[in-house]
Amino acid sequence: MKRPNTILLFLAGTLAIVAIAGAAVVYSGTYNVAADAPHTRPVYALLETARQRSIAVRADDLQPPADLSSPERIRQGAGNYDAMCAGCHLSPGTGPTELSRGLYPAPPDLTLAAPPPAEAFWVIKHGIKASGMPAWGTSMGDEYIWNMAAFLQELPDLDPARYRALVASSGGHSHGGGETGGHAHAKGGGHHDEASGVEEGMPHDDHGGQSPSRTGEDDGTPHVHADGKSHAHEAKREEGQPHVH
Repeated sequence: MKRPNTILLFLAGTLAIVAIAGAAVVYSGTYNVAADAPHTRPVYALLETARQRSIAVRADDLQPPADLSSPERIRQGAGNYDAMCAGCHLSPGTGPTELSRGLYPAPPDLTLAAPPPAEAFWVIKHGIKASGMPAWGTSMGDEYIWNMAAFLQELPDLDPARYRALVASSGGHSHGGGETGGHAHAKGGGHHDEASGVEEGMPHDDHGGQSPSRTGEDDGTPHVHADGKSHAHEAKREEGQPHVH
């Protein structure tokens, strides 16, 4: 009888030591939560496994619509993806954006591989804690979310021209409620955003503002970033002079 009691006491003591050590790490601020400081390998592996299993278990109960591959679903989902997702998850022919470079863990490049439809639906609807992925289900009905999941199945096979054509024919940012004002993409690729003053047909980036590479970079005109703040770059710089924000 003494041996089992000894083992239980040992286990209880070990757990108490681990709990105290964990509390000490948390309250000391030792662990760096900055987005530009990657997790340690054990922490990353733990969080990644928890994320994958959490999504897979919950998505397993979902049944995608029978007409998920219909052209209309794909076309409608393209407009919402371009307006709401491309800034983080990219679009064909584009490189990393300000948002995708700054987020950690890095958002997956969905132009390379599509998540299974049910998992895509669950993530779009519910989001993922502490990742930068919003729960779009708070403002978007299930049918629209399935349309985005349908579009994602096609995205890896799209070239830039076909992607832009789908977006232009989609009706833009439209999901039945909660859309930000003036964010719809006009057919034919034009765009007008009342909040930022982007005129129809003007270039814009994939996360809500005018493209800094084409407007406001050289002539001092302000452009808007994803956080809603605007700033102007210096007017035409002389060659070799530093560029300071």
